[in-house]
Amino acid sequence: MRRRDFVRSLGLGVAAFARPGLLAAEVTHSATRITTSPKPNILLILADDMGYSDVGCYGGEIDTPNLDALAANGVRFAQHYSTGRCWPSRACILTGYYAQNIRRDKMRGGGMGRRPAWAPLVPELLKPYGYYSYHSGKWHLDGNPRHNGFERSWGSESNGCDWDRFFASRPWQEDGVKAPVKPGEEYYSTVAVADHAVQCLKLHKQKHDGQPFFQYVAFYSPHFPLHALQKDIDKYRDAYNEGWDVIRDRRLNRMKKIGLVDCELSPRHEDIKPPWNLNGAGLKQRIGPGEVPYAIAWNKLDEAEKKLQATKMAIHAAMIHRMDAEIGRLVKQLKEMGAYENTLILFASDNGASAEQMIRGDKHDKSAPLGSAKSYLCLGPGWATAANTPFRLHKHWNHEGGISSPLIAHWPKGIAARGELRHDPTHFVDVLPTALAAIGGKLPDTHKGSEVPPKPGVSLLPAFAKDGVLGERTLWWCHEGNQAIRKGDWKLTMRIGNKQTWELYNMAEDRSETKDLSAKHPEKVQLLAKEWEAVAQRFRDDLKAPGSGKSSSKRKKGKK
Repeated sequence: MRRRDFVRSLGLGVAAFARPGLLAAEVTHSATRITTSPKPNILLILADDMGYSDVGCYGGEIDTPNLDALAANGVRFAQHYSTGRCWPSRACILTGYYAQNIRRDKMRGGGMGRRPAWAPLVPELLKPYGYYSYHSGKWHLDGNPRHNGFERSWGSESNGCDWDRFFASRPWQEDGVKAPVKPGEEYYSTVAVADHAVQCLKLHKQKHDGQPFFQYVAFYSPHFPLHALQKDIDKYRDAYNEGWDVIRDRRLNRMKKIGLVDCELSPRHEDIKPPWNLNGAGLKQRIGPGEVPYAIAWNKLDEAEKKLQATKMAIHAAMIHRMDAEIGRLVKQLKEMGAYENTLILFASDNGASAEQMIRGDKHDKSAPLGSAKSYLCLGPGWATAANTPFRLHKHWNHEGGISSPLIAHWPKGIAARGELRHDPTHFVDVLPTALAAIGGKLPDTHKGSEVPPKPGVSLLPAFAKDGVLGERTLWWCHEGNQAIRKGDWKLTMRIGNKQTWELYNMAEDRSETKDLSAKHPEKVQLLAKEWEAVAQRFRDDLKAPGSGKSSSKRKKGKK
């Protein structure tokens, strides 16, 4: 296979952006590690741009036996939320704050910038409890993993979208353990990221046996460009010839049977696409006559369009299938090193499936086999709608299709509710509180001399118990003009391009957002809109406080 089969996410791959050997250098710790009991290990696995219903245990037809097995012996969360975009989601996961609270996403009155001193990443908070931390794969966060508590890191670090640079591999030097590839050798990123994570786990066993670890594995799949191993593409070659409307219906039926959702299908939105997409004529000129710019009815496509679209979804499925196989390798390694029973495994996707259609990096060779290194395909609105079944819209929007993510939690020693579903709303801001609760830790009052503001998340540990519940809460979103707030069963949302008007939905009765109740309940709209703005203002206040990196403006003590 060619180089770009292996370095395949936005032209990223797992190439080192620093001097050879620097990425693998072990950090000398200034914090004292304390281990007073057998604390659980934590394995956090993140997919990139995977739809809510793509994996088998969430209603999909893609063969994902390893994730399905984790779900069958763990807990699935039916209403788990991301931020709707990759970099703010990763900021939430690793800091426990909303991204706008820490300058990792824009908001009226605030922009992108350096994280405040009071927002350290997970590894720095786990380190005093004896944890060694490792990062494999995508980064897309400010700073350097090795300067933020990770002992080892291999992947994309300067940002998450280096689509203009393609790298042949460089080896990592992990205390004499051979890398899976040699300099200049070809590799597929999904396999190579798992290779690095497995090596980190092996080395941890060798050097720090008895000490707990935090392993963060951030796959690039199934983010565009759609690149997959040919044997995996062949497995799904004819699986999608019936089209996205048939697949949506089948997925929804399965989802209802297993109790994930109880709602109708959302509209396909035949006139909405990301504003930065190539236009229809440009797509057909640069990709071919089979490309389609909108999620129109499948039976309106011609034969060339149906053929290309079915092939694209086959490649998307192949990418997820391969990721699942590599997750199986990670689980196998945990078992071989005796860590499986006491490892909390969390799996999620950073946002909903993507309707983006663009060409970057090495561009698109129309003569190349689809899914190979020289091709550059995106999933597009039609199949993204199917991947996000039954929800509205996609990555970037704050409607359910953009922010709903699967979340699987597996921990043999810590989860009593084996195979159960949880319908309480959860969010990526809950990952860090869950990790701290699992190890018996707590959030410090100060960090690097700065007061630490309250975190918005909650521990998910109560949901791990039989009949466990988390209770009602308020969740908040903001991204590129899209806004939302959910309080209990009520969700207020606004999308850019819709005259910036609020829409109101009852999530208990209408999770797929088909019935806008804003005209019927104007008082509820006003109340929730006011609460949305109050949260935003609190974030602005936090960013003026000492330690934020800006001029100080005293934050009211105890303000929540």
